[in-house]
Amino acid sequence: MKIQLLPSSFDEHGIASLEQRLSCYVVDDCVAIDAGSVALAVNSAQRGAVRDIIITHPHIDHIATLPIFIDDVFATLQEPVRVHATAEVITLLERDIFNWTVYPRFTELSNDRTRVMEYVPFRPAEEFAVKHLKVTAIPVNHSVPTVGLIFSDGETTVGFSSDTGATENFWHAVNRLPRIDALLIEASFPTALQQLAVISGHHTPASLRRELHKLIHAPLDVLVVHLKPAYREMLVRELVALDIPNLSVMQPGREYAW
Repeated sequence: MKIQLLPSSFDEHGIASLEQRLSCYVVDDCVAIDAGSVALAVNSAQRGAVRDIIITHPHIDHIATLPIFIDDVFATLQEPVRVHATAEVITLLERDIFNWTVYPRFTELSNDRTRVMEYVPFRPAEEFAVKHLKVTAIPVNHSVPTVGLIFSDGETTVGFSSDTGATENFWHAVNRLPRIDALLIEASFPTALQQLAVISGHHTPASLRRELHKLIHAPLDVLVVHLKPAYREMLVRELVALDIPNLSVMQPGREYAW
């Protein structure tokens, strides 16, 4: 399995930077998890192959360029772009984004071959299929209803926390697995801002350490994501100081494989 965190920030020369402002992860070049930067940073092959997008929650950094991506591929689609989400998130997308005011309601539009977008609802804690992946969504602890994901291609299994603070359901689900190869988990704020992290449903390195004590699987790669750009350097220092084996910050643009 291959996973790439798409870049979402660029320097004054137009080169992708390490700062992560938007969230979008592409699995095996054909499935996107969240759509923050999907229109900005997919390569041409991914643009032609990604037709399934899983949305973990409706915050703007996770959906920002979903409408623009569908606009980009509108004319060339041979099948709809399938947006996989909970019924609650689908309702919010239709009401607040695809409402003919912010952007067209693509579920009502077609090119000369196909409808251009359709929703595929899923229920938390029930396994569902997306392309070649088996996926289970697990409710986590964020400021809006949010799911983490456990997904597998039959050989490799990955856990993705999405945006969350301290939680139990996600770890119970992960620990029930016979094995897991990698964990993507967030740390948004430095430890000095622990109160803000708790209020907003995020982690600091200190709370991340406590959460990882709940994980029974080892060894596995732990990739830390969702570092707020304003605190990135401080967060990197704090994460390194944790001295946790196989823990690193996920690099935008790099392809990881297991």
